[in-house]
Amino acid sequence: MKVLHGINLELYAGEIVSLIGPNGAGKSTLLRSISGICPISSGQISFKSERIDRMKPYQIAKRGLGHCPEGRAVFQHLTIEENLVAGFLEGRGKTEAELFDHVYTLFPVLAERRKSQAGRLSGGQQQMVAIARSMMGNPELLLLDEPSLGLAPIIIHQIFEIIIKLAEAGVSIVLVEQNVDLSLEIADYVYAFEHGQIHVSGPAERLAGDSRVREIYLPA
Repeated sequence: MKVLHGINLELYAGEIVSLIGPNGAGKSTLLRSISGICPISSGQISFKSERIDRMKPYQIAKRGLGHCPEGRAVFQHLTIEENLVAGFLEGRGKTEAELFDHVYTLFPVLAERRKSQAGRLSGGQQQMVAIARSMMGNPELLLLDEPSLGLAPIIIHQIFEIIIKLAEAGVSIVLVEQNVDLSLEIADYVYAFEHGQIHVSGPAERLAGDSRVREIYLPA
């Protein structure tokens, strides 16, 4: 059974693209398709002018695409540092030490607790580990699936500030996020999904001010 139908999505370096819509609309499936986890039955996916939809997930990651799935899937019995090592990819232009410095600058709390078991961390810290691990591949495109799910507001804002910093550094972001207001606030462009199709799309500023969009996707 097809979950996605007629999806056409583009993004550019340093751009934040937000995918909004109800649960089951196909947003997470699209991310898994882009990263090679879910094979597509038709159409094609290209990254940096190279077709990637016939590649294995590790081959796609090697080309500079990172994926942080929903659910904070950290290795509970490993330390923060060991979790990050698991995400490191050779041949991506930076050494392991350089990437450690980069992610620890973004997430100083992880640097302080680098020898702690991931399973002993708070939900917010585990989410930071998951994002940091996806950054250890030095991605040019990062897929983030529900990074704020189940987190306290103060942690959500910290994570969104980091997403903005990544985009400012030139990393392209595709964001699936339940907090639609906050998602629209940081995004450059938005695709609104419904039943596996793009219902409406446009610059985030325009869609945020569209009363019809707000009525459907931002109910009071």
